[in-house]
Amino acid sequence: MASDSSEYVIGGVKVLFPCKPYPSQLAMMNSIIRGLNHGQHCLLESPTGSGKSLALLCSTLGWQQAQAGKCVCVSVRKQKYPGVKTVFTCNLLWVSAPSAETPRGRRKSVASQLSERLQVSLPSSPEEDEDFQPLGKRFRSSEHKVVLLMAFSDLQHKHAFDLGYGTKQLQTNLDPCSHCPCASAKDGVKDKDGKKKIPKIFFGTRTHKQITQIAHELKRTAYSSVQMTILSSRKHTCVHSDVVPHFNRNELCKELLEDKEGRSCRYYHGVKKMGTQHLLQSVHGLCGAWDVEDLVSLGRRLRSCAYYAARELMQGASIIFCPYNYLLDPMIRENMDIDLTGQILVLDEAHNIEDCARECASFTVDNNTLQMSKEELDGLIKLNIRCSDHEPLRGFCCILICESQALLSERGYESSCKVWSGTEILQIFHGFGIIPDTFSNLKKHLTAVLEKEERAGVVDGKELMKTVPTISSATATFFKSIFMVLDFLFRDNCRFAEDYRVALQQSYAWVNRVPPDVPDANGFFVRPHPTHRKSARVKTEVQMLSFWCLNPAVAFSDLSRSVHSIVLTSGTLSPMGSFSSELEVKFTNQLEANHVINKSQVWVGTVGSGPSGRKLQATFQQAETFAFQDEVGDLLLQVCQVIAKGVLCFLPSYKMLDKLRDRWLSTGLWMKLERHKTVITEPRGGGKGDFDELLQMYYEAVKYSEGMTGALLFAVCRGKVSEGLDFTDDNARAVVTIGIPFPNFKDLQVELKMKYNNQHCKSRGLLSGNRWYEIQAYRALNQALGRCIRHRKDWGALILVDDRYRNNPNKYITGLSKWVRQLVQHHNTFSGAVQSLVAFCQEQQKVQVDLADSQIQTKALASCEKLPEAEEDTSSNLKAEQSNNISSDKVRECHQSVLVSEPVPPAGAAGCKSAQPQTRASVKPPSPYH
Repeated sequence: MASDSSEYVIGGVKVLFPCKPYPSQLAMMNSIIRGLNHGQHCLLESPTGSGKSLALLCSTLGWQQAQAGKCVCVSVRKQKYPGVKTVFTCNLLWVSAPSAETPRGRRKSVASQLSERLQVSLPSSPEEDEDFQPLGKRFRSSEHKVVLLMAFSDLQHKHAFDLGYGTKQLQTNLDPCSHCPCASAKDGVKDKDGKKKIPKIFFGTRTHKQITQIAHELKRTAYSSVQMTILSSRKHTCVHSDVVPHFNRNELCKELLEDKEGRSCRYYHGVKKMGTQHLLQSVHGLCGAWDVEDLVSLGRRLRSCAYYAARELMQGASIIFCPYNYLLDPMIRENMDIDLTGQILVLDEAHNIEDCARECASFTVDNNTLQMSKEELDGLIKLNIRCSDHEPLRGFCCILICESQALLSERGYESSCKVWSGTEILQIFHGFGIIPDTFSNLKKHLTAVLEKEERAGVVDGKELMKTVPTISSATATFFKSIFMVLDFLFRDNCRFAEDYRVALQQSYAWVNRVPPDVPDANGFFVRPHPTHRKSARVKTEVQMLSFWCLNPAVAFSDLSRSVHSIVLTSGTLSPMGSFSSELEVKFTNQLEANHVINKSQVWVGTVGSGPSGRKLQATFQQAETFAFQDEVGDLLLQVCQVIAKGVLCFLPSYKMLDKLRDRWLSTGLWMKLERHKTVITEPRGGGKGDFDELLQMYYEAVKYSEGMTGALLFAVCRGKVSEGLDFTDDNARAVVTIGIPFPNFKDLQVELKMKYNNQHCKSRGLLSGNRWYEIQAYRALNQALGRCIRHRKDWGALILVDDRYRNNPNKYITGLSKWVRQLVQHHNTFSGAVQSLVAFCQEQQKVQVDLADSQIQTKALASCEKLPEAEEDTSSNLKAEQSNNISSDKVRECHQSVLVSEPVPPAGAAGCKSAQPQTRASVKPPSPYH
């Protein structure tokens, strides 16, 4: 790709880009490089489909490459070049320009020749910005003929380099290094030898599937051969045949590594076969950008563990991809040996980074886990195994169990709770003797009980070495998690104590339980066959003890103080005001980029009433009424009648989804929807395989539909469909959102967070509780709307159903993404909205047909140019005409031939947009209800 890349100089850094960048991409790269140059943090919003992944990769890797080119600065001795007083060398070499008085007959120096050819100066005014000019166009003549920039990588190969003697010193007060990438506000991290380290790039995104998409983008760039690795879970990377079929791969893997029962993991011992960048690229041929599947396939072939190989590859990698909870969670960072000091942290899809940071510093445990951990420690103490270490840990479990018996207050139907502040819980721990000093002893005890140890024992008269039993992985995880929270509580003289709330919640749940064996009258146990032994649903009391962090800056503070730069980016960061206050990070470089599409390609409208004129407000009270549910059903039915192919409908909650489906099944509206679309609903739970199967069914229903048919997918905001999935072109010609997806107001954690923000909004500049609550809704809404437009040539409609948008636009529209709120049109009646929507679809249909015709014309002309030459004619005029023109008949003939060979579907009704050839038979898959 390097040969096809364009070169741009941005902020003094040469960036190779695989195509002509959009303005939004240039703006993003400019902000990123400016932040990296000065060690600043960036907050960048760029709409989905605007190529932000390419901009992130090329700008960060280009900057890193520039740092590698300048890491060794060269000092030019004065006695070797007496005509030069000072020479600055970094990734760009600044030298003095030669004097105009060059003696005749003297050979011009290399510097003189280059100066005449590439005279460069600083911009004449601050407004003159050449950062976005291609490299070849950036060097131009100027009235300032005193500065010469030359890449040091080119100079180091010129053994006969001569600056000449007729030079004069550059008279300027500007420090050259203030205009090149070495000018950083932060000092770089140095290694043991005192040399400056090149920062690694840790590129985090939300899911493993998004990492696959990023790796695919990296393959398109000139940086595809960069040394890289992908950190992933055992679920995605384990290749052991005995472990892969099981869901508890982590526990089985750890058991094999501990060599229990005489078994060990043969794949782990083969990590050295692929554990270095040299082996991976030079020996095994994995040179370009690779994906997790590529590493797993190589691991199977070499009988080597891909999970641990990826971790070993991190040492020599320049860029590391991983889900971003690997970077935020202190426990995962410790387990994966991730050191972020002085590194570059890029977090893509960072719209919910605040929630993720709070979760990483929080922990919840149920009463059963507490009891099992205590019982396990009791058993080890009775066996006289490391009693001095196990007894303090058992005592800590007893404290938590004791506090779990606290007096609870009624909260709702069959639910009660008790809440402590972080300060109060520390006072309770202090009463039991747990203070910072004794807590450090507890951590030492945990480290001791986790250590492997073998002791000599006598079995059948023979002396054998036996492994000392240790606590289970579940108990170890419990202690590590709770100690992580306590570490935050005790840190820096308990400064984070007020950022925590500890909640004990008691409720009831229906669980499936196999009935116990009961003896008959004669005392015999008769157990039925497993297929006939049905489990019974039993109402069970559930107690949860939660340590909730309400301040995301608690977990984020470790990162912001140690890394070189943080880059947060997403398509839906708006509103952006909360990030700095919530994360306690100053984002010096902020950007809300425009979309790359034309305004005519997207229809954005609010609809406040249904077909019968009934006002629609999806509040809790209104959504419970049959009138609201029926009106929404009729609205969706008419939308499906005017929009072809794929339609996505997002609802605020699974509860509303269930209510609407039950109502529409009873009224027959569900069957009417199925006459127009294949109707599929997002499952509330279930495995990933089941969800992928439903999603594939949706894609196929859209692909093989004809006319106005297609598929309708019901989904939930913040659910599986709302982010990370690609609904390109026909897969989402319309996105309909019902209501505003506010979080559950009755949720205890949401209530505590709102109170926390109200308490600290003035002292720390946090948003008020109500404003924070609204922003959670807007971010979820923006993420759902972003499913529609996925690339520059895509088009679709965004239909926001709720009367509150029109009645109070200052409150409900300002929270939408910039590119959406600029296009919003309010429709007073549903009929007016439908007419506008039909006209929009017809216009897009016409554009697509014209585009298809122009492509056919181009192919026809291209094929006609390859036709055999016409028979020789005696008329010179006719020969000239044949040589310079193509007859209209011939063009028409070629046009018809192309039409026959590549059929194009008819225009159809309004809204049918697909311009792709339809050559397969139409197949309509069955419509599942779940």
